[in-house]
Amino acid sequence: MFVLGNNEILVNSIQRFSSIVIQKSTKEGFCLAVTEALWKGTHVVASNVGGIPAQIEDGENGFLVEPKDLEGFADRIIHLLKNPAEAKNMGLKGQETVRQKFLITRLLSDYLHMLNALISG
Repeated sequence: MFVLGNNEILVNSIQRFSSIVIQKSTKEGFCLAVTEALWKGTHVVASNVGGIPAQIEDGENGFLVEPKDLEGFADRIIHLLKNPAEAKNMGLKGQETVRQKFLITRLLSDYLHMLNALISG
């Protein structure tokens, strides 16, 4: 399903109830759609471009594939569908990645530590 426009509720619903989210970008910045899917524990197969590799550790919390490698995308998708226990584990790891690296509470903690070091130093 392709979502066009700005419909956060539809995007949220699709990400929550999908077996796999595929982000097949040829160019990309950070890609919030990947972060959102990981946070929801949805399995992600995404292009190995831009800021996506900062979020996905290939084979650990999702899969990274070269953008034009259609067979690679298909193989990873089929693999996840045929191995639900592995896919579930990957989804849990994806959620933990977002918790550890990208939530505002984690970033706020970093800033507070930095300010404390400046004040104390």
